Amino acid sequence: MKNPVYWVVLAGISIALIQQGLPVRSQGESQSDNKQMDNITIRQGETLFLSCSQGDFVTHTAWLNRSSILYAGEDKWSVDPRVSLVTLNQDEFTIKIEDVDLTDEGQYICAVQTSSRPRTTSVHIIVQVPPKIVNLSKDLVVNEGSNVTLMCLANGKPEPAIGWRMLSPSDDSLSSDSEVLEIPFISRYRAGVYECTASNDIAVDTQTVELTVNYPPSVSDGRDVGVTLGQRGVLQCEADAVPEADFEWYRDDRRIFNGFDGIEIEDAGAFSKLTFFNVSEADYGNYTCVAMNKLGSANTSIILYAETASVLEMTSSDLEQTAFENDLLEGPGAVQDGNSGTSTVFTPTCLLLIVLLQLLLKF
Repeated sequence: MKNPVYWVVLAGISIALIQQGLPVRSQGESQSDNKQMDNITIRQGETLFLSCSQGDFVTHTAWLNRSSILYAGEDKWSVDPRVSLVTLNQDEFTIKIEDVDLTDEGQYICAVQTSSRPRTTSVHIIVQVPPKIVNLSKDLVVNEGSNVTLMCLANGKPEPAIGWRMLSPSDDSLSSDSEVLEIPFISRYRAGVYECTASNDIAVDTQTVELTVNYPPSVSDGRDVGVTLGQRGVLQCEADAVPEADFEWYRDDRRIFNGFDGIEIEDAGAFSKLTFFNVSEADYGNYTCVAMNKLGSANTSIILYAETASVLEMTSSDLEQTAFENDLLEGPGAVQDGNSGTSTVFTPTCLLLIVLLQLLLKF
């Protein structure tokens, strides 16, 4: 390049003028020699190309960014490795900036010195940044009835809009269009996964928070169980609780332990099962299931009773009733066969089958 000292002085003057917010022009320069290009909007991480026309009789040229020179002709002044020269000839002067960041935003000026006077072309770079959630409430474990506040903060340009919603189970009534979601006197039905969404014109960022609500046990009403002597009997107990309930079984005021008198106790999540493998007379009675966690307890009572004898174990009174019905069928109401002159009667075996069928239908 010719006259390097002169060019450095010119660049220094240009920088001073830019810092003062004034257009870069020499004495006697016309307004038309200073051009303002349309703003360039670019997303963070993309590559920016800056180009200006040279024209005839150009002696010096440079690209400036606010208070620093990026390139003076072919000489790189910037120490930023992302900045490089693309084209420098009689027609254009183009540089590029890779992996654009928010710090690259601002005004850029192409200063050209011709044989007669200098001219400038300026452009304002706007860097858009996708939203990023930078501060989010941690997963929470609270007790039922507590007041809960969920917070979500995000960065981005344009400034992102932030909102909350209950994701799982889905509940559109529980949402917020702000950084904060307030849930007063939270109930067990508000436990679940909550989603924060930060969005702008560039992209959307989402993150979730899991909210666990502890509450004391509630026990389903027990179902009384009838079992025949010598048979297997099972009593079942179900409890809804967070954290999961621990179970205890009682016969009257005496606690029953696993393996006691051949009784097996098996707990699995929300269920507990008390099993008798060979029910005796002493086993019949009232049993209590108690479910408990750190917030409280609940209980239900279940009766183990003797089941009615089966139809195959008929009592003497049942047999007498059957004989009485047999006598009625063999009396005057018997059906006569017109050809043989004999009466048609039901045999005791047939009567027994009919009675058994009627008893089975009752069950």
